[in-house]
Amino acid sequence: MGGVKFHLGLVITVIFAISVSVKGQLHDFSNGEFDVRQYLSTSSRYGAGKEAMNDDYQNSAVPISGCTPILLNLVARHGTRAPTRKRIKELEQLSIRLESLLKSADDTLTGETHGSQQIPSWLRGWQSPWDAKKTNGELTREGEEELYNLGMRLRERFPQIFDEDYHPDVYLISATQVPRASASAVAFGMGLFAGKGVLGPGKHRGFAVITDSRANDIHLRFHDTCQTYKEFKKKRKPALKGLLFSVYAEVSASLVKRYNLNFTKDDVALLWFLCRQEAALLDKTDQACGLFTQMEVELLEWVDDLVLHYLKGYGESINYRMGVPLLQNIVQSMEQAILMKNGVEKARLRFAHAETIIPFTCLLGLFLTASDIEKIQREQPLEPPPKPPQGRRCRGSTIAPFAGNNMLVLYKCPVQGGSTGKVIAPEEPSNSFFVQILHNEKPVSIPACNGSYFCPFEDFKERVAGPHLRHTFESLCTVKVTHADCPLTCRISRFFQWLFLRKGYKLHSCEDKDEL
Repeated sequence: MGGVKFHLGLVITVIFAISVSVKGQLHDFSNGEFDVRQYLSTSSRYGAGKEAMNDDYQNSAVPISGCTPILLNLVARHGTRAPTRKRIKELEQLSIRLESLLKSADDTLTGETHGSQQIPSWLRGWQSPWDAKKTNGELTREGEEELYNLGMRLRERFPQIFDEDYHPDVYLISATQVPRASASAVAFGMGLFAGKGVLGPGKHRGFAVITDSRANDIHLRFHDTCQTYKEFKKKRKPALKGLLFSVYAEVSASLVKRYNLNFTKDDVALLWFLCRQEAALLDKTDQACGLFTQMEVELLEWVDDLVLHYLKGYGESINYRMGVPLLQNIVQSMEQAILMKNGVEKARLRFAHAETIIPFTCLLGLFLTASDIEKIQREQPLEPPPKPPQGRRCRGSTIAPFAGNNMLVLYKCPVQGGSTGKVIAPEEPSNSFFVQILHNEKPVSIPACNGSYFCPFEDFKERVAGPHLRHTFESLCTVKVTHADCPLTCRISRFFQWLFLRKGYKLHSCEDKDEL
């Protein structure tokens, strides 16, 4: 893990060399010239994230001739959600802070000078549109629609898979215990099974959503159950906070010159958060987002993506390898489908968080070059994404927008033919099964499978999953602590934690209350 320190030092050096231009032209982000909604990192709505996809995606899904989909594994993030109570309270403090800044400006500027500064009128009297007493990160109406419509589209796209009446052994639906994830599963299921029941005008039907306790969920909440990762994250956060605030300080200097208001780096952090919430939840881009130039928006999104890289993505192998239970579960479901061990199972549908989607995307090795694949298989960290205006493959807005998803579709193909026309030997029946990966519903190439869009199952198992499945969750996530590192009180605490977990008691983590 020592590689992270070197990369962080390099990036921080680069950031301190950045000089954010104050001459950048201000944009009206609602006029279509530059759509800020595509530059909100993981705060982007699903539609905006799909529109921002680059050339790594194939525009149309063309199945292999003669092949039939027999199993679908879905891993999806919850839909668009409201800010958490903690963040709403911070916005309430921002309202007080803005009032103070404006009063200070009124007291120090003459009328003539004051008029030339063009202070945005919305700043005066601004109040947060969210109420901390009523809102706490729950799924919004737009989020419900994202998942409902996704369910409708998948049923239409894969009629061979979703042609049967609902049964929990046929369609296994699971979610984390966080309400916005389970609500997303419900909204998805309502779309998927609409018209197949007898309930109400829409002829809906009941269905089961399975959840595991937060303390034991190693498939969808591995970021909260892997102790090695949690300690790694705790050590890295201070350096990453410094990285963020070095950019915020540069942007705040530009805002001070532009509006003659004494914005600090803390103000920029909250204004950027407000911009993301207004654009994603209220479709409003001419207030907080309008304070920034296009260049500044791209820079702020980039530094958010840097944090994702180091804490959730390719910046360190523990970030994604802790997700091996999820990958193993998917591979096993494919093996069972091929051997017909489960008989009727056709889909496993999972709903979780960005902390699940991003590591899982990395486990699949998506959006990488051949040399990058070799590095992650040797457990080497990848270089951070380049600073704008350079392009980058990995963006939070495209990898894990709200409702972002990965689908792995298993196809059964004729023994002769397949995607290459090669005659497949009878003693190799597994070669008649292929895996297709769709990211946000669009087919994407599989770098570890020679960049193909349809990977023979045995190749997928060996090249994509194999290097990761050499590890176990226990070997990756068990922290080895010596008596010197852990005094008596620490050892007693760890013993009781171990005891409670064995008995299935639910232990609430005090970390990441504002998870994505």
